[in-house]
Amino acid sequence: MLHNRTEVSEKTRKKILAIIEELDFKPNILASNLASKKTVHFATLLPRPLSDVGYWNKPFLGITKRIAELKQYNIDLQSFSFGQNSPKEFVSEAEKIIGLKPDGVVLAPYFKKESLLFIEKLNNSKIPFVFIDSEIKDAGQIGYIGQNSYQSGLVSGKLLDLLLPSGNIVVIHFAKEMDNQNHLVEREKGFYEWYKQNNQHNHQLFTIEIPDTTNDKWMKKVVDFIGQFSIKGIFVTNSKVFNVGRLVEKFNLKDLKIIGHDYLTDNIAYLKSDIVQFLICQRPEEQGYNAVNKLFRHIVQKRKIEKINYTSIDILTKENIDYYKEFK
Repeated sequence: MLHNRTEVSEKTRKKILAIIEELDFKPNILASNLASKKTVHFATLLPRPLSDVGYWNKPFLGITKRIAELKQYNIDLQSFSFGQNSPKEFVSEAEKIIGLKPDGVVLAPYFKKESLLFIEKLNNSKIPFVFIDSEIKDAGQIGYIGQNSYQSGLVSGKLLDLLLPSGNIVVIHFAKEMDNQNHLVEREKGFYEWYKQNNQHNHQLFTIEIPDTTNDKWMKKVVDFIGQFSIKGIFVTNSKVFNVGRLVEKFNLKDLKIIGHDYLTDNIAYLKSDIVQFLICQRPEEQGYNAVNKLFRHIVQKRKIEKINYTSIDILTKENIDYYKEFK
């Protein structure tokens, strides 16, 4: 009889556990946090926007939105930024974060070499971190929010191939130290791979790196290159495709097919004026929002989270740009 009661008890226990799992039961984290009055410290390390409407304003909008929604959980956010051409400033700001000893970090690994050094210190200190915008594979991150950069390059290659069945193409990187710009390198790889697999013989592909656009000296180099190699198509690997728009206007270049990245005011203007044919967008506001949410779920709620969350690869044209739903 005792044996039977034990057996029934074991069955009941398993049934209760199954119900708990089905309902995704979690303890009252809010109540426990308020009772302990513990503050959870998050830190972010992102590139400094180049202007009030620059790309890197957008992830921060999403970050601050999610933090505001979580204010009852006693979450404190400290933001750190670095110049987009300054690996040294990245290092100095990263050191400040290590000294702060936050509970979690949202990181844009903008400079790969410097990021790896920072990541080593985060791992040694057992500080969880989430990558945003670009990723470094198997670096110890609890997650990545952003595009699949290689796949984005493939999509861009296919689009330009449809626009330009034949003709020479140049890939333009508006960035310094390209070997250190992991996401741009991956976009270029995907772009080249499209033509390698599909339409290699009708095109010659070239790459130009433009590290400095503070004055217009770079323009002559690109214009001369376009003329010398009979360039008909241009792929810009980041959000600075507006630079090519300025070039086209200044030198009255015609019949170029141009693809770039990101929903920025200047880029949209060139898209609407038919200078740029496509913009590839990646919802950076949602990236910021979801990166903080991933830290929250992992650190505060103690939930299991997906390691990789690729954002959509949105293709914007003159015809659909006014219907594109930005993050609200």
